[in-house]
Amino acid sequence: MVTGRRPGAYVCGIDAAMDVIGGKWKVLILWALHERPCRFGELRRELPGVTEKVLAAQLRELEADGIVHREAYDEVPPRVEYSLTPRGVTLNEALAPLGAWGRENVLGSAYRAAEQGSAAAGQVREDDDVPLVARGT
Repeated sequence: MVTGRRPGAYVCGIDAAMDVIGGKWKVLILWALHERPCRFGELRRELPGVTEKVLAAQLRELEADGIVHREAYDEVPPRVEYSLTPRGVTLNEALAPLGAWGRENVLGSAYRAAEQGSAAAGQVREDDDVPLVARGT
């Protein structure tokens, strides 16, 4: 790993992985970049609520960890694109089961309703009361 945050201080692999993806926006950045390379402004639009300062800092950390590649083009106006490295692709693949767990156990029926065509029913907002475990199971 390229990071120098806590060398030798990890208890297990999950601890090390969480150090890389820790932060509110990093996993969402990985999700957005899974589709295609994005410019900074595109990422900011994909992640409503993130500030420019936080997005830039989290992208720098992901780049330092070898998860994200930053490509600066020598053009006028300047253009920078962010994409996943091979290590970032494998990290996204490792996070896929976590996303499936969230869809099934947190979003539950709201997600299934969205898949069946009821887009408004599938929207779960930050202030919605969503149980972490299915009730009655």
